[in-house]
Amino acid sequence: MNTITKNYDMYIKILKHELVPAMGCTEPIAIAYAAAVAREVLGNMPQKAAIFVSNNIIKNAKSVIVPNTNGLKGIKAAVLAGIIAGDAHKELEVIAGVSEEQKEKIREAMNNRQVEVGSMESPYPLDIIIELSDDKNHVKVQIREKHTNITEVLKNDIPVDGWVGQSTKTEQGCSDLDYGCLSLKEIIEFADMINVNDVKDILDRQILYNSRIAEEGLTTDYGANLGKTILKSNEENVKTRAIAKAAAGSDARMSGCELPVIINSGSGNQGITVSVPVIEYARELQVSQDMLYKALVVSNLTSIHTKYGIGTLSAYCGAVTAGCAAGCGIAYLHGGKYPELAHTLVNSLAIVSGIICDGAKPSCAGKIASSIEAGILGYQMYINGQEFKNGDGIVDRDVEKTIQNVQHLGREGMKQTDCEIVKIMTK
Repeated sequence: MNTITKNYDMYIKILKHELVPAMGCTEPIAIAYAAAVAREVLGNMPQKAAIFVSNNIIKNAKSVIVPNTNGLKGIKAAVLAGIIAGDAHKELEVIAGVSEEQKEKIREAMNNRQVEVGSMESPYPLDIIIELSDDKNHVKVQIREKHTNITEVLKNDIPVDGWVGQSTKTEQGCSDLDYGCLSLKEIIEFADMINVNDVKDILDRQILYNSRIAEEGLTTDYGANLGKTILKSNEENVKTRAIAKAAAGSDARMSGCELPVIINSGSGNQGITVSVPVIEYARELQVSQDMLYKALVVSNLTSIHTKYGIGTLSAYCGAVTAGCAAGCGIAYLHGGKYPELAHTLVNSLAIVSGIICDGAKPSCAGKIASSIEAGILGYQMYINGQEFKNGDGIVDRDVEKTIQNVQHLGREGMKQTDCEIVKIMTK
């Protein structure tokens, strides 16, 4: 039995675990989810609420619009949306169904309801503690490491069954996931041999959801309208469309669009970035649907593989790994195999690995555009006989060593950068 045959089921499990729907930027949505769980455990509307979050949550929730709130931004808005309108059993779609009456209550509560917002020092970049209380009861809920990973639920200091560990659909079964088995070579072999029926449902949903929000971004005014600007300012071709549509999806998502997306590595922007350009190139090349599925498997898993060693949240912009992975998916659509994809990934990572994450907000669309362009350029370099070589900065002797360098840079090298970004954002 070869390695990829042995790991086939694991690769499928990783895809199904990672490619899940979310509505709104995942950090404020995680806050709303924690608030909704706490509200359900409390049993009624709280009189007081307090939330304490890690610096990376502050960074990613401070400036983004919370969907279904009529344009409200920030941590307090996410807390109130979860308390007033959240459905705790819908996880990352916790505030997908909010009535107009509830939206008005959220707006009124922004002025009237007492919500304490504070930061906390934590070894976990993603760490949320929310406490709700009335005149009789007090509830505490904590989420750590993953957006739906509830680690503690207490009511009057007594643990509450049914939520911790086994409570969430998204996190169920994740304890046995082995991301260490991923490699670019085996990702390509897996895509070549996959029975597409094993991933058809999740990829059909990714194609539908992420294409829909991209079109929404191009037809409606959101954020800085980067997608529209790219279309207007560049020659009309598949490359321009691929970059513009992905940027437009982020335009919409960061500015409160109420459409869901399929995420990648815990991020809606990364989910848009790995999929929309590949879908656009597949249409241009008129490849089969099965070939599109295989290319999406490559782009999704390549992004997951590269990003996993960095962590869920860091100062390293996740759009970079996603955009470079999209370049690999596009190379695969053109018939590329391991040599083409390895050089595409190394070349593109060498170009854009310096992009910082300074939180979720409209400028994410520009970072997505730059990263996808680098992914495409990385492939164009290879087919023109050009490459960055071992010793050129962070480039190492092979693709896996280069990935490890990028992971170390994002996980360890940019820790202080992360602290300085938060200081600037909160001054």
